[in-house]
This record gives sequence, C-alpha cells and structure tokens, in this order.
Amino acid sequence: MVKILYQRVLWKSFALAFVMAAFAGSAKAQSTLSDKVSGKIGRKVRFGFKLDPGASMMRPQEDGVTRNSGRFYFSYGVLADFFLDESGNYAIASGLQVSAMGSTLQYEAGKGLATFKSAVSEYDLRMTYVEVPFTLKLKTDIDNGLGIWGQFGGFAGFPVRARGTVISGTTKFEKQDLLRDMNPLNAGMIIGAGVEIPLTETLAGVVGFNYQNGFIDVTRNGKWDDGRVNMNNFTVRLGVYF
Repeated sequence: MVKILYQRVLWKSFALAFVMAAFAGSAKAQSTLSDKVSGKIGRKVRFGFKLDPGASMMRPQEDGVTRNSGRFYFSYGVLADFFLDESGNYAIASGLQVSAMGSTLQYEAGKGLATFKSAVSEYDLRMTYVEVPFTLKLKTDIDNGLGIWGQFGGFAGFPVRARGTVISGTTKFEKQDLLRDMNPLNAGMIIGAGVEIPLTETLAGVVGFNYQNGFIDVTRNGKWDDGRVNMNNFTVRLGVYF
C-alpha cells in the first residue's frame, strides 16, 4: 500500500510540474516583462519560497538489508539567490528548508537495532531534516523574459525527528523514536534544472527538477550494523521569487 501511494503521489507531482511548464508557454506573450524580472533590476540578492514534492529512497549497500519501498518526499522553505553578476545569470543559490523523507527497509535476523534484531524485521522509517543547500546556479534568458536555469552543488542536513514503525517477527511496534539512532549529519550532492517564468515586474515563478544524492550513512552503523545506507531524493521544484 505504501508503495502504491508513493507512486501515485510522484506521478501527480510530475503532472503538476508539466502543467506549470505549459503555463510558461503562455507567459511568452508578456514581452514587456523581459527586462523587469527581479534578477535584472540591479539587486545583489533575492528571496523566495518553495514547495518540493517528490520521492525519497534509502539505498542500502550491504547484504542483509533491502529496501521494500520508498516514501513520499516533501520539502518547504526559503530560497536565496546571491548574484555574482549584474545580469543575474550567475548566482550562489542557498536557503533553508525543512524536508520529510524515509523508506521501508527490511533487515535480516542479526542486523538492525538491538531491540528488534532477534528476528527478520521491517522498519517503516519517517524522518525530518533541516537542510541548507549551497549550489552554483546558472541561468540563460530566452524569448520574452523566460529563463532556463541549472544548478550544481551540495547540501548539509540535520535530523530533527526520526520515527519508525517496526514489525519484528509477528510483533508490531508503533512509532518508535529513533532520532538518537540516526547519524546527526547528512550531506551530499544536488543537481537540478528548470525554467523561470516572469509573472509581474518583480515576481517570478520557478518550475524544475532536483536530484539530491546523499553521501553519508544516515543510520549509525555502530547501532544498526547495516553498513552504509544513503538517502536519495528526486523532487519537483515549485517556487516563487520576490
């Protein structure tokens, strides 16, 4: 059931992104806005808000641990672009976001947390991170003020909540607090691309896709005995700059 829900939400996110991208085509008629987007009025920095729905997948890299399903990913937060040139085509993109993610993992007997390792156990993990992205963002303008952007860089994240429903053998343990069993830091790579749509003289909408690849083991190996487990997220970027 979790897997079916995860797939449905992911496809709905893609559909919403494509609808907004189609709206970008109609925005091409707004030629009078071509030189009035917020990135082109001489400011050194601009701020915005974003909502990123998508898919979250924990990737075990050791035998004895398998991923049964991913989870719905959702992130919201503040965007900040620090411009490196007068035209606004080069920027350091950062901000602050709260992200919910997780997966369902199955551990063989003898692996996993001590409380549950006596039998084959399934962990439905749900985690919340506070994250700070830091990327180089490049944008090029096309007809009538539309912009195409791409970004590459990294992120650092800190877990603030981690809960799991564990089925160990025939016993179910609801909503276990697992925060102290998680690595206190996650970090990795971000790569993304999309379009920027002029809406008013200083307001711009953003639609795109981001891939976030975690480099750090998110579970404390000394407690889980599970080798490296990375967190990967594929998201739809929906945002607005002021």
